Amino acid sequence: MALGGSPVTMSDVARLAGVSTTTVSRVVNGRYGVSAHTIAQVRSAIERLGYESSLVATSLRRSRTDVLGLVTHSFQSYTAEVLKGVMDALSRSGLDLIIYADSDLYGTYAEGWEQRHLARLAGTLTDGCIVVTPSGEIRSGIPVVAIDPAKDSQVPSVTAANFEGATAVVEHLLGLGHRRIAFIAGRAELAASWSREEGYRKALARAGVPADPSLIAQGDFNPDSAAPLARALLARPDRPTAIFAANDGMALKTLEVAKELGLSVPGDLSIAGFDDIPESALAQPGLTTVDQSVYRLGLEAARMLKALVRGGWDGPGQIVLPTRLIVRGSTAPPRSAM
Repeated sequence: MALGGSPVTMSDVARLAGVSTTTVSRVVNGRYGVSAHTIAQVRSAIERLGYESSLVATSLRRSRTDVLGLVTHSFQSYTAEVLKGVMDALSRSGLDLIIYADSDLYGTYAEGWEQRHLARLAGTLTDGCIVVTPSGEIRSGIPVVAIDPAKDSQVPSVTAANFEGATAVVEHLLGLGHRRIAFIAGRAELAASWSREEGYRKALARAGVPADPSLIAQGDFNPDSAAPLARALLARPDRPTAIFAANDGMALKTLEVAKELGLSVPGDLSIAGFDDIPESALAQPGLTTVDQSVYRLGLEAARMLKALVRGGWDGPGQIVLPTRLIVRGSTAPPRSAM
């Protein structure tokens, strides 16, 4: 916003807030010595006037902004849990956060989306960025940490023990007596997707159950992508007795499809997912899933990025968090085993 065609200045903010420009400077730069009431006044004036250029001006003067970025393709429950962890890691750190996401909730993953987003935030606006599930390798002039990176990515990253988590959930289904276990995979370019499919295949192989290629469907982590895949699997005369989806969003959509088709879960069909987003515990029945601590993915990514920005990271290039099987009501022995 501009006053009389001119850019908004710190003096304009001070005038509207009824304080000195020195006080506005203290608030903008996060310095001590300003009461909570005055801070609220100044922030209100900043919001009303649109004093957004202060970040750029500050960065040009100090060669840093004390602002980190979070780049994501879309906002879903998974991203919201990541954000909670990031915000807790940045609490009382003196660092602010800018979030950049597509306006399309799920949309298509157009090639290079993360590079375009990073280009808008890197340099004058942020000192470093977290990129959530990037499709490809990332190139940036600022420190970057990826959450669930692309396959063969070399950037610093945080991920979960995806192979072990997928193995555990398939072994759980096998232990219940299931042998026709379908798998709805996630985005093919992500390392997490590859690892979860490999865990699925390995668990079947260990049990001496051949992996049926016709029971493996390619989704993309978008819940809506799972609907036609689930319908096709469940329309088969030899339909699977269990479906393992590579994330909870697709698993919950599969649960909806099963109910639409008049199938009982878990009586006619067992369903399992991966992530343990809040909706999984609220589903009817509750969704059996793998807890990969999505909150901790965000927490550890922000901690790593803070250290990289400040030149103090001496840990591993990738942090791998443990996973844990969560058994709920969506899985049970198949009718043939009862």
